[in-house]
Amino acid sequence: MLSKIHHVGIACKNINEEIDNIKKIHDVIDVSPIVVDNAQKAELCMLKTAEGINIELISGEQVENIIKKRISYYHLCFETDDINAEIKRLQDLGAFLVSEPKPAILFANKKVAFLQVSYGLIELIQSA
Repeated sequence: MLSKIHHVGIACKNINEEIDNIKKIHDVIDVSPIVVDNAQKAELCMLKTAEGINIELISGEQVENIIKKRISYYHLCFETDDINAEIKRLQDLGAFLVSEPKPAILFANKKVAFLQVSYGLIELIQSA
């Protein structure tokens, strides 16, 4: 089962510029290094705000098309104890698997997967 929201994924053209924009709005207390994840075809960075919000910034090939459409919201990410069982459960409810589970560099190689559900794209991340 889904346990809690892990982060909100935001697509952007330039991660450094978006960090500056977000810092104008939120009290950012932590910024991870920008990493290149070839498996995800993206550059990634995680921000943590004083309000307790985790924001993942994504740029690169993975989000080019939605950026061209001026869309920045990309996905919600949820933690799960059993990523494969949760994928099956969501597929049984009509979700479409977009990306098979694979290690994510930004999250210490924890497995992540993406699914399309009725309200948009979600990412699942395997809990520790």
